[in-house]
Amino acid sequence: MMIEALLAATLIGALVTFVAPNRIAGKLAFVISLLPAGIGLWLFSAFDGSGNALLEGELAFESRVEWIQIGEYSVSWFVGLDGISLPLVVLTTILCTLAIVSSWTPIDDRESQFYGLVLFIEANLIGVFAALDFFVWFIFWEAVLIPMYLLIGIWGGPRRKYAAIKFFVYTNVASLLMFGAFIVLVFSLGDAVTSFALPEIATAMLEGGPEAFMGVAGSTIAAAVFVAMFVGFAVKVPVVPFHTWLPDAHVEAPTPASVLLAGVLLKMGTYALLRFNFTMFPEQAAAFAVPIAAIAVISVIYGAMLALAQTDLKRIVAYSSVSSMGYVILGLIAYTQFGVGGATFQMVSHGLISGLMFMAVGVIYNATHTRMVTDMSGMADRMPVAVGILVAGAFGYMGLPLMSGFFGEYAIFFGSFGSGRLPYSQVFTPLAMFGIVIVAGYLLFALQRTVFGPYHLETDYDVGRAPLHDVAPMFVLLAIIIALGVAPELIFEMITDAVDPILENGGEL
Repeated sequence: MMIEALLAATLIGALVTFVAPNRIAGKLAFVISLLPAGIGLWLFSAFDGSGNALLEGELAFESRVEWIQIGEYSVSWFVGLDGISLPLVVLTTILCTLAIVSSWTPIDDRESQFYGLVLFIEANLIGVFAALDFFVWFIFWEAVLIPMYLLIGIWGGPRRKYAAIKFFVYTNVASLLMFGAFIVLVFSLGDAVTSFALPEIATAMLEGGPEAFMGVAGSTIAAAVFVAMFVGFAVKVPVVPFHTWLPDAHVEAPTPASVLLAGVLLKMGTYALLRFNFTMFPEQAAAFAVPIAAIAVISVIYGAMLALAQTDLKRIVAYSSVSSMGYVILGLIAYTQFGVGGATFQMVSHGLISGLMFMAVGVIYNATHTRMVTDMSGMADRMPVAVGILVAGAFGYMGLPLMSGFFGEYAIFFGSFGSGRLPYSQVFTPLAMFGIVIVAGYLLFALQRTVFGPYHLETDYDVGRAPLHDVAPMFVLLAIIIALGVAPELIFEMITDAVDPILENGGEL
C-alpha cells in the first residue's frame, strides 16, 4: 500500500496547508512535502519490479481493488509502478518540494491556498503515473488541470486570466478528444475486455485489435483512435502546431508553477503517448511513423527558432521546452531500445533542467523585476551564484557531456539513426540534431546579453546576492543533473527493462 500512503500523505498535506495560517504555510508545506519525497526515494531504493506494467513482468507496489461496475465493464482501484513510471514519480516528489522552497520569495499573498494547490497538483501527478485503470487514470489526469488553472489565474502576471483560460481550454478539449477515442476503442474490442484495466486493454489490442463496430472496420477504428489520441496527448506535450498555449501559460504563471508545468505536466503528454499510442498500437505507429517523425523534427527546429527570436527570458525557456519535447517524440517513434529508452530518460532530464532554468530566471526576476534581455547586463557581478547555476543549466540544455541532457539526447539520436522501423531515419535524425546548434545560439546570445559585460539595469531596484533559500533548490537540481549525466544507469537500466517488452510486441527485438 505504499502508493496509497504516498497519495494520502500528499492529499492530507494539501488539506492541512489549505487551512493553515498564511504566515506559516510556506514552511509547513515544505515540511509536509518532505514526506512524499522521502517515500518516493524509498520506492526507488526498494523497487523490485520487472518488465512493463501493461504487457508482461512483475509490477512493484501493486494494489488492485474492485470499485464500481459501469455496464459490462468493471472499474478498479489499480495502481503499480514499473521502470517507466517510477522515475517520473520520484521526479514529481522532488520537484514539488523544491518548487515550494522557490516560492518563499515571490509568493506573498494567499500563501496557504497557493501551497495547498501545489501539494494537490503533486498528488494528482503521482496518480497519473501510477494508475493502471483508465477511469482512475483519467480522474487524476483531469484533476491536474484545476489547480494549475488557479495557480496561473490567481498568482500570475498581468494577462493571467487569458493565459489560464487558454491553458484550460486547449488541454480540456484535448482530453475530451482522447477520452472519446478511448471509449470507442473499448467498445470496439467487444468481449475481449471486461474492465478498464490498461493491461487487459493492451493485451486485447495486441492479440486481436478492434472488431468491426457500428459498420466501421476494425483497422479503420484502430487508425482513427490512434490519431485522435495522438492529437489529444500532443496538445499536452506540446508539439507544433498545438504549442501556442504554452508560452502564454509560462510567461504569466508564477515561477513555481512554471517549474511544475515544464518539469512534470508536459511529461504527462509524452508518458501517455508511450503508454497508450506506442504500447497499444505498434502497427498504427509504424504506419504513421513518417508524419510523426516530421512533427518531431519541425517541433525541434521551429521551437528553437521561436526561442531565438525572443527577448523575454521566460519565453526563451518556454519555447525551449517545445524543442526538447520534439526530441522525445523522435525517440519514441524510432522504436529502438536507445530511442524509446532515451526518450524516457529525456523526460526526466528535461524535467530537471527546465525546472532549474525557470528557477534561475525567477531568482533574477525577483531581484531585477524584469525578464527582458534588453533591460539588463552584467548580472554575474551582482548575483554570481545564481548566474553560475543559470549558466550551468543552459549548458545542460545544450547537451554538455557529464550532464543528463547529453546522455538523453545521445541515446535518442543513436536509437533514431539506427532505427529499422522509421523510414528515412538517417534524414530525420541529422535534421533534429541541427536543433542543438540553434539551442546553443539562442542560449549563448541571451546569456551574453544578460549576465556578462558591464553592469546595467533599466529598473531602479538594487540587485544583490540571492538569498540562500532561492539558490538551494537550484543546487539540488544541478547535483541530480550531474549525477544522472555521470551515471545514467541509475535509472536507464530500469527504463530499458520496461521498454523492451514494448519493442518485442512492436516487432523490433
